[in-house]
Amino acid sequence: MAGSGSGTGTGTDHNDSLTILMYPLFAMGHLTPYLLTANKLAQRGHKVFIVVPPKSQSKLRPLNLHPDLIQFKPISIPRVEGLPPDVETTADITIMEHDLLLHALDLTQPAIESMLSDLQPHFVFFDFMHWLPGLARSLKIKSVYYSPASPAAVGFLFAEGPFVEDLMNGPPGFPTRIRLYKHAALQLMWFNAAKGRGSGITLRQRFMAGMWESDAIGFATCEETEGIYCQFLENKFDKPILLAGPTVQKIQISSLEEKWATWLGKFKPKSVVFCAFGSEAVLEKDQFEQLLLGLELTGLPFLAALKPPSGVDSVEEALPNGFKERSGERGVVYGGWVPQPLILNHPCVGCFVTHCGYGSSWEGLMSECQLVLLSQQGDQYVDAKLLSGDLGVGVEIEKGDEDGRFTREAVSGAIMGAMGDQSEVGKRVRAKHDEWRELLFGEGFQDSYLDNFVGRLSALL
Repeated sequence: MAGSGSGTGTGTDHNDSLTILMYPLFAMGHLTPYLLTANKLAQRGHKVFIVVPPKSQSKLRPLNLHPDLIQFKPISIPRVEGLPPDVETTADITIMEHDLLLHALDLTQPAIESMLSDLQPHFVFFDFMHWLPGLARSLKIKSVYYSPASPAAVGFLFAEGPFVEDLMNGPPGFPTRIRLYKHAALQLMWFNAAKGRGSGITLRQRFMAGMWESDAIGFATCEETEGIYCQFLENKFDKPILLAGPTVQKIQISSLEEKWATWLGKFKPKSVVFCAFGSEAVLEKDQFEQLLLGLELTGLPFLAALKPPSGVDSVEEALPNGFKERSGERGVVYGGWVPQPLILNHPCVGCFVTHCGYGSSWEGLMSECQLVLLSQQGDQYVDAKLLSGDLGVGVEIEKGDEDGRFTREAVSGAIMGAMGDQSEVGKRVRAKHDEWRELLFGEGFQDSYLDNFVGRLSALL
């Protein structure tokens, strides 16, 4: 099967070093997990080149633990009609413009071909660039579709049918009872049907083509958490599913910026609620207000790192009436980028309200924070069910089945359910979370997965 973490060793016994070129989608939720995987590979002496947009290098550089072996390869984005000229990542545009960025990245094919010819890597890792396997094959280079989404979410790509109910329960033979909200299934229908401008293909076709054409499919996960979904995919694709294990590392919070360290340090241990929805999620203004009013309703200190809601230029403009005066020093709403892993591991932070992006899900799972789940789009809906159902480590905020809307009371109720000392739900998810953390940080666990991953890569050559 996909390879387990039951082996031993640190990986230093691999004599033949690999050279890998990575080309993830230009989004921080894709670039970051690729770099974290590169760190683990470089720790074992393998050389990694990562294609990145020029201005994003400054954000990624502090996460590069092995600059002698991990090199950024900046590439300019071709101009595409309708795409603003200064765009570099998905954070710079609305979700309705993502297809134009994908089209622009498709136009980098000649530059990538030149790069591959010069570097002659053993492997190219990719996600959205469905044309890469064919290009790599012509140059006798192996390709690995390295997924930024969970195996469970990828499994939902096999859900088909003319009715929304066909998509809500997943594909035939899916190994779980994950059931999507109706509004999530409607989004999946759009995902399956809407053709991108320029490319003329749907997102589903883009993903499926990349996976079918690749030599192997990789995930930063482990059998213990998602083995049944990996087996489902291995049966469907009839090719190796390679597991690198969790790539989240134990964090030293000493490098946390002083303004955050000072503010967090005012509160009791494990008392602060941290709410962050990544670099892309944009709420409607009334839902933005309900979220903040729900945080206020808990009576707990909170830090909300959110993009301004749609139609508003700054988070300050969107604050509910009287909110700033009522929350005072105990509540901060910030519209810029924050170092999420460092904040999650601060001793005063006790709860993480997350949008359930796959990278954020792993960061939350491997922190000591209670998890409260408010999925926003795409694969996040499946990840929320995975965390709350299969793994039993989080509390979902109740939403409307048809419209996906939530109330301040639902936000507050889920947080207090997760945080309350006398809450039975809180006790249950806390106990399960502790069990998973103990396993994932167990001695040799992550090393054995990476060793197996490298061994199976080498076997493909």
